[in-house]
Amino acid sequence: MAWLVAHPVVLVLLLAGGGTGTTLFLRRRLREQRRAAVLRDLRAREIATYHAMSPRQFEEAVAYLCTRDGCHDVRVVGGAGDLAADVIATTPDGRRIVVQCKRYGPTSSVGSGDVQKVNGTYRDAHGAHLAAIVTTSRFTGPARDFALRVGIRPFDETALAAWASGTGPAPWM
Repeated sequence: MAWLVAHPVVLVLLLAGGGTGTTLFLRRRLREQRRAAVLRDLRAREIATYHAMSPRQFEEAVAYLCTRDGCHDVRVVGGAGDLAADVIATTPDGRRIVVQCKRYGPTSSVGSGDVQKVNGTYRDAHGAHLAAIVTTSRFTGPARDFALRVGIRPFDETALAAWASGTGPAPWM
């Protein structure tokens, strides 16, 4: 300490360097916070758009996202007797995927029964390699756990918004 007092220029340089480092750190943190806020806003607008759609429009929007991200042979097949498949497509790497679309309100959740239906049909009835359930809402804990256990991709409102905005992966990735 006595040495620093005897050499005040070194003390000033150390304090200035520390201040510069702190300033750079705070600027980077603020930039990251702003970018996170922009992403949250973008994703919230995406979900609001999907909430305003009819169930059929939502299925068509999910089919569009599949096509946009490189799927081919994309078909919207939802409706009565669809055997828990709303969109069927071939992924860019050649796998067949079944997507069940659930356009639910913010207070509803996809339950285990929905996941069980998809699990019971996507391989045998549709000949698919993988399945996803895409919702504008969320999954109950048991539904999410079961989906992950049997290999079904649960895409909740956050994952859907990220996929739609191009900031997150597609369900087959």
